[in-house]
Amino acid sequence: MDILKDDERLDYLLAEDLRIIQSPSVFSFSLDAVLLARFAHVPTRASGKIVDLCAGNGAIPLFLSARTKASITAVELQERLAGMANRSVVYNELEQQIKIIQGDVIGIAEKIGYEKYDAVTCNPPYFPAYEATEKNLKEHVAIARHEIHLTLEQAIQSASELLKQGGKAAFVHRPGRLLDIVTAMRANRLEPKRIRFVYSKEGKEANTLLIEGTKDGKPDLKILPPLYVYDNDGNYTEEVRKLLYGEKA
Repeated sequence: MDILKDDERLDYLLAEDLRIIQSPSVFSFSLDAVLLARFAHVPTRASGKIVDLCAGNGAIPLFLSARTKASITAVELQERLAGMANRSVVYNELEQQIKIIQGDVIGIAEKIGYEKYDAVTCNPPYFPAYEATEKNLKEHVAIARHEIHLTLEQAIQSASELLKQGGKAAFVHRPGRLLDIVTAMRANRLEPKRIRFVYSKEGKEANTLLIEGTKDGKPDLKILPPLYVYDNDGNYTEEVRKLLYGEKA
């Protein structure tokens, strides 16, 4: 199997000591994937079962593999991205832990099982289909960013269908959708338990939201301390450096 195609490259995931296939013209993961993979509560035991929805090129499953021995199933609609993810899994010799499924997030529980999983992570499309400012995006990026094939509500429903009672679903999204997220989570038996807001730097509005809920959990929401990405000099904060580069950063 050819590891790289077209303009693809192998990038380092430094904190995890892994490599990932990326493409400047097709898809590269963002900081959001790093934040979600570190934020989510996941089982660490080998018998645990995790699903990552909207997996893109497989960044979150790779990040999670360094934190847990649980099996990880990653679901990605786009064939090209799923192929990139699968080749990264093979390159890192993680086939026994990570399985990539190329398919639709909607109705995925019918294929891989209802209420079987301990944790679900999801980095869904953030924007309504074809916002005027983003019409010219390449198709792969447009589908990943826009609710063309998957709405927020559909992603949350699929996450709930996969989870066992007491299982945890973690999402990364934009703060402006907070009420939509909470409404959809509660409508699908996911009780919000933890929220963390991410800011580019102190004094700015939050630009990213991390939220986790428990299936059939009791109301008890914790607002975690803010996460700042950059300091006043424009450098990564210590917390973000450790997330990206490991404890020795």
